[in-house]
Amino acid sequence: MVLGFTLLLLFPMGLALYMSFTDWPLLGDHKFIGLDNYQHILSDSLFWKVLTNTVYFTVGLVPLNIILALLLALLLSKNLRGIGLFRTAIFVPVMTSLIVWSIVWKYMFATDSGLINQLLMVFNIKGPAWLYDTDLAMPAVIVTSVLKNVGLNMVLFIAALQQVPRSLYEAATLDGAGKTKSFFNVTLPMITPTVFLTVVMTVIGSLKVFGQIFVMTQGGPSNSTKVLVYYIWEKAFKLFQLGYASSLAFVLFFVVLVLTLVQWQLRKRWVFNESDA
Repeated sequence: MVLGFTLLLLFPMGLALYMSFTDWPLLGDHKFIGLDNYQHILSDSLFWKVLTNTVYFTVGLVPLNIILALLLALLLSKNLRGIGLFRTAIFVPVMTSLIVWSIVWKYMFATDSGLINQLLMVFNIKGPAWLYDTDLAMPAVIVTSVLKNVGLNMVLFIAALQQVPRSLYEAATLDGAGKTKSFFNVTLPMITPTVFLTVVMTVIGSLKVFGQIFVMTQGGPSNSTKVLVYYIWEKAFKLFQLGYASSLAFVLFFVVLVLTLVQWQLRKRWVFNESDA
């Protein structure tokens, strides 16, 4: 395990860190340039556009994913006959290949022959060019991503809901609380540890989005869906600027690290049974 961790994680990370301080082309000699790559990032207008797109994707995806997953969990947490079929149907996309899922949705969002626009035509509505519109391309990718991964958070929420003591609901009922009050005063506080876990996981995953962007939009139209990981891939494997790509990768690393640490500190204010120590 130590050998694998060293060879497959520590050594590549160390090499990437060194590369971020160099001008490292695919062919030819590399040279050490210090902080030049990081200084160039600050003046790279496309980087700021890409970072804005990444934040847009994260802000759009995380609340939608968490809320939808919780609603589905509330609907499917009952031990009813045949409920497992519905749980399985929602979880299947999680196990489906991301590339296959993205290809299917790319054709569904097609302008002329896509299923979505064909359904709109039934109601005499002319569907837009979803993936070729700068205002609609990112929302289309967000919806695709939510439907792909919402099942994982749903399963975590179902497990959390089933751990809430029944006695708390009985006490709330005796106090005259209805279903809405019971949810906000009993259910939600008790599952906040799971909410915290799903938020952290979903934020990290959204900041690293790549596959669906690569398949569905290639960062277009007009860079409106170009996110940070796609920009790193483009710099490394299309333009062969490996040093600059490595510096971008470490910027992403620090963004993820800072956001995770902030969430970890804020948990003390809202996560049930968390100590202030």
